[in-house]
Amino acid sequence: MGKKKLLVIEDDPGLQKQLRWSFDAYEVVVAGDRETALAQMRRHQPAVVTMDLGLPPDPEGAAEGLATLQQMLQHAPETKVIILSGNQERAHALKAIAMGAYDFHQKPCEPEMLALVVERAFYLHAMQQENRRMLQIEADSPLAGFITRDPGMLRLCRSVEKVAPSSATVMLLGDSGSGKELIARALHKMSGRQDKRFVAINCAAIPETLLESELFGHEKGAFTGAGQQTLGKIEMANGGTFFLDEIGDMAMALQAKLLRFLQERVIERVGGRTEIPIDVRIVCATHQDLRELVRQGRFREDLFYRLSEIVLAIAPLRERVGDCALLAHYFKNRFCAAEGRPSMGFNEEALLAIEQYGWPGNVREMENCIKRAVIMSDGPQIGAADLGLPLAQSEATLNLRQVRDAAEYKVMVMALARADANIVKAAELLGVSRPTLYDLMNHHGIKT
Repeated sequence: MGKKKLLVIEDDPGLQKQLRWSFDAYEVVVAGDRETALAQMRRHQPAVVTMDLGLPPDPEGAAEGLATLQQMLQHAPETKVIILSGNQERAHALKAIAMGAYDFHQKPCEPEMLALVVERAFYLHAMQQENRRMLQIEADSPLAGFITRDPGMLRLCRSVEKVAPSSATVMLLGDSGSGKELIARALHKMSGRQDKRFVAINCAAIPETLLESELFGHEKGAFTGAGQQTLGKIEMANGGTFFLDEIGDMAMALQAKLLRFLQERVIERVGGRTEIPIDVRIVCATHQDLRELVRQGRFREDLFYRLSEIVLAIAPLRERVGDCALLAHYFKNRFCAAEGRPSMGFNEEALLAIEQYGWPGNVREMENCIKRAVIMSDGPQIGAADLGLPLAQSEATLNLRQVRDAAEYKVMVMALARADANIVKAAELLGVSRPTLYDLMNHHGIKT
C-alpha cells in the first residue's frame, strides 16, 4: 500500500524543504500559491493539508490564504486543513477554524508535535470515511436507525431493550413522524419472535367498513365481492408481532372485537364461526390523548388499560436536546452517499434555521427536507434557502460562561451536534479551550 498523500501549501522554499523532511512518512505534495494548491487538490485529493495563510500576492496578510482555504473546502469539505501560524496571526488562524479548518499549529513548528497533529488528522479522516461507508449498509442493531443524544430519548432506548424480550403489550405515544414504527420494529427484532413476521396496519388509513376484514380476515361469500377466503393481518402475524398504528382512530364496534381477541387470544373471520387461536405480540401507537378519548366516550376504557401494559412516550423532535443538528448531519451524509454526491456541509445560516425551526412533522419531515436539499443544492454548502426553512431570527447562546449545571450539558450537546462532533469547532462555539471541553465532556459522560 502506498504512502498517504499530504499537501503542503507554503511559498517559502526553505520551509518547503523542512516540511518535506519532517513528513518523510507521507507522500508530500507541495504548492506555493492558490492556483497550484487547488490544482494539486483536484489531482491528488489529499486527506490532510498543512498551509500557511500568507500566500502570494499577499504574503504578509491572510486574505489570499483564507480565500484558498474557502475554495479548497468547497471542493472537498472532508479534507483536514491544518493552519500553520505565528503568534501575531492567531486571529487569522481562529477565523480559518471558523471557516472549516481542522486545526492550527504555532510557528516555529515543533516537528514531533506537528507530526502528531497530522497523524491524528489522517486518523480522524479515515474514521469519518468509514462512518460514511457504514451509512450505506444496513446496520445490525435494531435501534441503529434511532439517532439521538437527548438524555430522555437515550432512556427510551434503554427501556425498549428491557421491554422487548417480554410478552407485554406496548403502547407507543408520540407525534406523527417521531419514530413510532421504528421503535415497534426494534421491539420485534429484539424479541424472541424476531424470526417470525412483523405485520403493521394503520387504523386511520383504512375505511371503517373495510378495517374489520383487514384485521380478522373473511370467509368466501361473507359479503359481496368476497370471492375467496382471505386471512386477516392478525392471523398473518401469528407467532410474530402485530403493530396497530393510530389505534385512537378505531371505531367503537371494532374496539369491542379487538378487546375480545386480547382477552381470549382467538379470532373469528368475518362470515366464519370457527375460533382460531392466535399467538401474537401486540404493539400499538397513537398521536392522540387516549385518556381524553376515554373521557369523551370515544375509546373503551377497558381496551385502553388492556393495551397500556407498558407505555413508552416518544418526544417530538423540537424537544430533543441537540438532535436537530445531529439528525441533519446524519441524513445529509446518508443522502450524499445514496445520491452519489460529493460530501456536503451546512453553512451557519442553515444550521441556525435547522435548530430554530419547530419541525411539526418531526423526523420524517426533516428526512424529506434534507433529501430535497442534497438533491437540489448547487454547491458543496447547503444554505437555509436550499432547505426551504424560514431564516433564523437570533442565535441561541453557546457560551458556557453564561450557563451552569444542567444547562451546561444542554449547550455542549448542541455545540457538538452543530459542529458534527468536531472538537475544535465545538470548542470555538462554546468559547472554551479544547482541553477544557474534553474535561467537561468526561465530567458529563459525553462521547463523540
